Amino acid sequence: MKPLASARPNSWEFETRPVIKPTGFREYDARWWFGNPADTREPELNLYGVQALGLGLGTLIHELGIEPRIVTCNDFRAYSLGVKQALELGLMSAGIEVNDIGLGLSPTAYFAQFDLDIPCVAMVTASHNSNGWTGVKMGVEPPLTFGPDEMSRLKEIVLNGEGVTREGGSYVRVEGVAERYLADLSDGFRLNRKLKVVAACGNGTAGAFAPKALEAMGAEVIALDCELDHTFPRYNPNPEDMKMLHVLRDAVLEHGADIGLAFDGDGDRCGVVDNEGEEIFADKIGLMLARDLSGRFPEATFVVDVKSTGLFLTDPVLKKNSAKTLYWKTGHSYIKRKSKEVGALAGFEKSGHFFMQPPIGRGYDDGIVAARSVLQMLDATPSKSMADLRRDLPVSYTSPTMSPKCSDEEKYGVVDSIVATYTKAMEAGETVAGRKIAELITVNGVRFILEDGSWGLVRASSNTPNLVIVVESMASPEDMKAIFADIQARLSAHPSIGAFDQTL
Repeated sequence: MKPLASARPNSWEFETRPVIKPTGFREYDARWWFGNPADTREPELNLYGVQALGLGLGTLIHELGIEPRIVTCNDFRAYSLGVKQALELGLMSAGIEVNDIGLGLSPTAYFAQFDLDIPCVAMVTASHNSNGWTGVKMGVEPPLTFGPDEMSRLKEIVLNGEGVTREGGSYVRVEGVAERYLADLSDGFRLNRKLKVVAACGNGTAGAFAPKALEAMGAEVIALDCELDHTFPRYNPNPEDMKMLHVLRDAVLEHGADIGLAFDGDGDRCGVVDNEGEEIFADKIGLMLARDLSGRFPEATFVVDVKSTGLFLTDPVLKKNSAKTLYWKTGHSYIKRKSKEVGALAGFEKSGHFFMQPPIGRGYDDGIVAARSVLQMLDATPSKSMADLRRDLPVSYTSPTMSPKCSDEEKYGVVDSIVATYTKAMEAGETVAGRKIAELITVNGVRFILEDGSWGLVRASSNTPNLVIVVESMASPEDMKAIFADIQARLSAHPSIGAFDQTL
């Protein structure tokens, strides 16, 4: 049965037909507005739609010739268990053996693929999206998750009603994975240095994991908003959100902590506040880790996303250690896949995804593994604080990630237009904030690089109806604002651009 693209809730169609808005199939995972009972916004997906998604995913697994066994897991939201169970029903109808590990983080599900020797995974989570959103992160080749090719085929199967029912589907409730995952996080590492750590989880799923894991590593842990509460009463668990980081900053200063660590709703991202209360964006944390790791693994390769600092290319420590850096498309699936493809030691995303490859990690993004790497770095430099390590970096001035609203139907067209305007500006020798454009990187939107290495980025969000804007100046905060002003002026020609979530 072909799903409906939309249907009014509290109607015959909504209660009897699968409903799936096509735009929910993103570049590398799936996200839909599912809604809460009190919401007035119409849902983009119903449970029959989730069941159709499961049937489609199971059909794709058979089509790809993958062993028909899958790990399923869900994050802590009021509706996630129901969504997972509808997905599992669809998977079983497609002839898939479902291995349900219960409540967990995305990296718990990825760990389970290795722990249980199961090739496929489906994690029901909206990640850092606000309440009312749901989605699924999927993969069939550990430690990788789907990319555009798999998502395009899945979309085609589901929306065209091409799902095939098969015999042989079954359900297994697997116990003990969460406990083994927790034990694995601290295996082989215990701090020699006494460190006081504030762990902020925004009442999301990471609250059940991060404090225990950090304590097992030998840290003195101050748990901040770690009680599970799917209403997220204080702030949305998103380590890129300045509200979360400011709450963490205040707690670090109040308790005299050595570091603050923030984890998102499904635990695959990590944010950092230093001992002086300074928020350190994840790309700068990646640079610190690259310095540390390249000293132990000379000639290492690192993959970073196009939102990340330009200092990776100019840093004297990385040059001394003969490290190489490759900029690639933003998105956990892209960086994960590229890191494996080029044999990188680690991949870093400005959003807080860290991809530690063997022998440091298994290649998937795990916020607690990233936190462990940061603690190991501090442990190896007992004479320095986190603030000292921050000050050791070359100076640059970087904006937070800023996201103006733009519908899924329009955002890619807007970005194409912005790419064209900056391409034309470069060809004509125009200046941005007083400097000519020296280079354009267009693997993911447009990153225009000025003569002194300062840059600005405009791209479409892969999983929300927004654009993504980041700027970095090598000169001053005022120059950073001037670069941002140029982007704003070019965006103003597009009436489809809405309000920013945060700005300079």
